[in-house]
Amino acid sequence: MIRHIVLFSAIDSQDVQIIRDGLRNLIAIPSAKLLEVEFNSRKDQWSNEVDVVVYGEFENEEALSEFKSHPIYKDTIKDIKPLRELRIAVDYEIP
Repeated sequence: MIRHIVLFSAIDSQDVQIIRDGLRNLIAIPSAKLLEVEFNSRKDQWSNEVDVVVYGEFENEEALSEFKSHPIYKDTIKDIKPLRELRIAVDYEIP
């Protein structure tokens, strides 16, 4: 299984809701076993730059690739990319 985590911050704080709501369109893509899109609760004492967190679980690399090539993904990224300042993505495999 692949875990896919992406962290976003907005250029303008007024766009955080738009980013979160837009990224929630990704939940409709069937290749994800699990996909969550939530606001950062900002409870960490050292770092609170992240506004929105995407957490996904995929059966394998093929499922993650299908997710990233889906038309909903492409449309969502086109809409969200101009609003974000930071995007950090990590993927890792678990047994």
